[in-house]
Amino acid sequence: MTTERVNPPELSPPTGFSHAVVATGSRVLFLAGQTALDGEGKVVGDTLPEQFARALSNLLTALRAAGGSPADLARVTVYATDIAAYRAHAPELGRIWRQSAGRDYPAMAVVQVVRLWDERALVELDGFAVLA
Repeated sequence: MTTERVNPPELSPPTGFSHAVVATGSRVLFLAGQTALDGEGKVVGDTLPEQFARALSNLLTALRAAGGSPADLARVTVYATDIAAYRAHAPELGRIWRQSAGRDYPAMAVVQVVRLWDERALVELDGFAVLA
């Protein structure tokens, strides 16, 4: 799979995302929403950064199990129950992303939601990847 990150100079400089990703490959992998569930189905972590780290780890686990890597991610959507908290923790969330997934950012969006499936969940990530 090959990806090209497209960040036109006419748009504001992206921080922690790419404006567009051109992905070429032979398989598209759709990743279900992942929250901070542990192996027993319980939400772990009390803070947004703790839950973000676990949700991202879960997303990357599913990605790797299907034969992909973080560089294959073309799109990720983050659903947060509190955008103000997400913005306040953005530098830490960015560090967590870079440590887990690297610096080749997919196209991303962050959306505030009233609540997630599990009432204790603060954040959920889903997306898709293009695999070779």
